[in-house]
Amino acid sequence: MKQRIIPIPKHLITIPMIRYSKLVSLLCALLFASALFAQSNGSNSPYSRYGFGMLNDGAGGFNKGMAGLSYGMRNGRDINTSNPASYSAIDSLSFIFDTGFSIQNGNFKNETAGTNARNTSFDYLTAGFRLAPGLGMSLGMLPYSSIGYSIKHNQAVSNENLIQTETYSGNGGLHEVYIGLGWAPVKRLSAGFNIGYLWGNLEHKGSIAFNEAGANSSLLLYESDVRTYKADFGLQYVQPLNKDNSLTLGLTYGLGHNIKSKAHYYRQTIANNKVSAGDSLTCSDAYQLPHTFGAGLVWQHKDNLRVGADYSYQKWADVKAPVFDGTDYVSRTGLFTDRHKLTVGAEYIPDLNGTKWRHYIRYRAGFSYTSPYTLVDGRDGPRNYSVSLGVGLPIINFLNKGSVVNISAQYERVEPQMAGMITENYFRLCIGLTFNEQWFMKWKVN
Repeated sequence: MKQRIIPIPKHLITIPMIRYSKLVSLLCALLFASALFAQSNGSNSPYSRYGFGMLNDGAGGFNKGMAGLSYGMRNGRDINTSNPASYSAIDSLSFIFDTGFSIQNGNFKNETAGTNARNTSFDYLTAGFRLAPGLGMSLGMLPYSSIGYSIKHNQAVSNENLIQTETYSGNGGLHEVYIGLGWAPVKRLSAGFNIGYLWGNLEHKGSIAFNEAGANSSLLLYESDVRTYKADFGLQYVQPLNKDNSLTLGLTYGLGHNIKSKAHYYRQTIANNKVSAGDSLTCSDAYQLPHTFGAGLVWQHKDNLRVGADYSYQKWADVKAPVFDGTDYVSRTGLFTDRHKLTVGAEYIPDLNGTKWRHYIRYRAGFSYTSPYTLVDGRDGPRNYSVSLGVGLPIINFLNKGSVVNISAQYERVEPQMAGMITENYFRLCIGLTFNEQWFMKWKVN
């Protein structure tokens, strides 16, 4: 007997489609971002001559206005790279693309002089989407640190006719490309990780010259090419308090480890416009990354208000770095101190179910305090204080109300703990674009 095949009505057939063209576009954007990271530098600070330079805050467009509040933040509308457990909250049909840049003006002054400097920086590029129920993924590029400074100092030596001029400059920094997953194995608990590749060049130059033609001068160069992996882990637990309120606890850990990269030291002595002597030294296994611990708590009221606090601790005191000891270029500890950071912030949205544009505006504010991780002349470096205000302005269209322009204004004060050192004041404008679109769709065959 011949088997009868019953056709399925065409209107019941659905074909899941992934927009591969957007994935290709994302990969191209990552390549373009790598070129921008290599050219941009977010630092004019003389304190960036120590360690890896000025460390990035790790904030995205949504939380820069909250001074970087992140560990307990999860809503599925934003990419929170500081705690990868949050990726599990990404909506099933969403593709989130986030990028941002900053413009800043810095004022630098000590007891006798002051100056201003302006610069821009490309901050980050990230994307996120859901792979399966309770399983989200993110990838992107983030800055880790930046180096950028130029210092010149003149002083009389032995008599008023002989003037010594010392010049120091530096540039470079570290950047990270990462991929991460966030998974919710049970309803209230999520876990996640980011695995990244950290790379960059660290360069410091110095010279000592005199105003007399016959006096010897010296040239110094410290150079490193850093290549290593980076691993970060996170947990989030949501505890409902009642119908309208809940608490989210976030915990993070960043793996500390040795960096198998070399650092180089070059020194030349110049007399009568000729190189009379020189040294070239190499330090193997020069650097380490610190163990990093973070904890945060966020209280959420309905979908309108989020208020939270973060604390992070980095064990820099145990980290080694290269130093010239007078005879050799060696890697040792004792150059850093443990770093602590405290952040408080809040976000308010009038009405996510509203019908007017103003109902979707996100208002943000935050404050942070950061202790130094570097030592300057054997003593703790400057403390950082930062205040932020921000808004998220929705980009409304008929298909999606999740895309946002994030704008934040930050004031940061870098305050030294020793007399005579430079005090820094920054005003920074950060602009981020978050595109939240439908990436995974189902097409019906008619």
